[in-house]
Amino acid sequence: MIPVRVKEIAFDISMNPVLLLVDEEDSRVLPIWIGPFEAHSIAVALEGETAERPLTHDLLQTFCAQVGATVTKVVIADVRDGTFYAQLHIIHNDANSIIDARPSDAVALALRSVAPIFITSRVAEYALTYDQLFGPEQQEEMNRLMADIRSGKHGKSIH
Repeated sequence: MIPVRVKEIAFDISMNPVLLLVDEEDSRVLPIWIGPFEAHSIAVALEGETAERPLTHDLLQTFCAQVGATVTKVVIADVRDGTFYAQLHIIHNDANSIIDARPSDAVALALRSVAPIFITSRVAEYALTYDQLFGPEQQEEMNRLMADIRSGKHGKSIH
């Protein structure tokens, strides 16, 4: 297994959230497209903030703490038909359990539990270099999009 950490939540050209996981050397990036609610939950955890009311992942972390369960690690274990699959490794009463989870939910819980995140070598095959992920063509398109947004061509302007 390969240890990774959350680099950030980025956005693709269509402004869809993308979870960026990086290896220990910060040389390879695994992009995983996620939903906006999960992106928000991960961002809240990354920034060390707490919501006024518990988010779903906060609730799950509190539940684990109340029943004496510990998230020991998260593994992004497989990818099939373009979909990533994750596992929550939990210990409770000296029994280990592995629970199927979406990567975004697993990562959101790992951040709150301060549990390590890993990817398998099979999943690592989908990791990219920064140049592959943010090459000149992608940067140029993003610059055009940001210029359009600033000028109000996309209905919103940034001031």
